[in-house]
Amino acid sequence: MTFIVDAHLDLAYNALGYGRDQRLPLDQLRAQSSAGVRGIPIVTLPELQKGGVGLVFGTLFVMPAANRFTSLDGGKTYRTAVEAHQQAMAQLDYYHRLADDHETIRLVTDLASLDVVLTSHQPDAAAPLLGIVPLMEGADPIREPEEAEYWYEHGLRIIGLAWDDTRYAAGAWGDGGGLTREGCRLLEVMANFGFIADLTHMSERASLETMERYPGPVIATHSNARALVPGARQLSDTQIRLLGERGGVIGIVLFNHFLQADYRKGDPKQSVTLEQVVAHIDHICQLLGSAAHVGIGSDFDGGFGAADIPAEMDSAADYGLIAVKLREKGYTAVDVAGIMGENWLNLLRRAWR
Repeated sequence: MTFIVDAHLDLAYNALGYGRDQRLPLDQLRAQSSAGVRGIPIVTLPELQKGGVGLVFGTLFVMPAANRFTSLDGGKTYRTAVEAHQQAMAQLDYYHRLADDHETIRLVTDLASLDVVLTSHQPDAAAPLLGIVPLMEGADPIREPEEAEYWYEHGLRIIGLAWDDTRYAAGAWGDGGGLTREGCRLLEVMANFGFIADLTHMSERASLETMERYPGPVIATHSNARALVPGARQLSDTQIRLLGERGGVIGIVLFNHFLQADYRKGDPKQSVTLEQVVAHIDHICQLLGSAAHVGIGSDFDGGFGAADIPAEMDSAADYGLIAVKLREKGYTAVDVAGIMGENWLNLLRRAWR
């Protein structure tokens, strides 16, 4: 059975900010939820487990009050580092409570906890577990660079310095700035503790500076190919090549707007299919000459819902359809297993060894 990893899900943000009870069966959550700006729900914990997902990167995401996309959300925002810290810590506490209260959920922060989850997916195991690796999306909750140690002690393992602009790095939608002095210092502290750096949402300049400066693992949890969908939010071929050289992994976003250039949120979802997902995967594989540097980072329920994901998909139970399409396109069983999850697992093993 293929072990599936999704490297980007806003589980805590949706639970705490929008009252979406991630413990419910999906049909119950949909019955309770108004689609609104966040769309028809795609993800709950039972739906992930139904789809054979063994591991997710669960985000700590807080939205700055001054940002370009408040209309996407309308939810709670922060104006100060203290507010950002409080909101993100509440989300990290949420993940701890899930793991404490539910026997099928594990917080994954090292090789030992990763192995527990992997062992539970062996054919003779009693019940498969779902592991959650905490990921900070935008580093403003870290009130000063030295505070990264505190977050590490509380289970954080991956940090993306920017969502929109932060005091640490320029975001992809900004004026093209790079790392700030504080950002350079944060990377130094992160390296001391073995954090994984997430380049997603960073300006190209900031991402290149990070890859030049940061000695630890670098990834892009949810980014597609700019060659297929123009725009600074996607990765250029230069960024992809350098990530490949650094042994990084890129997670493909399953949002139609990031999969097809002319798609706009709310367009008929039938116009985008899994062919576009495979096209982004294939572009990265062809560019790098290997299938070892690409995976899934769906961003499901990250400001879009079931009406804006590929036509064949309806929920988090449908990840396996990507594997089917990859096999149809001629990808080997080893490469398919890598793309669906093993590439992310190998990255974590290297990072935590």
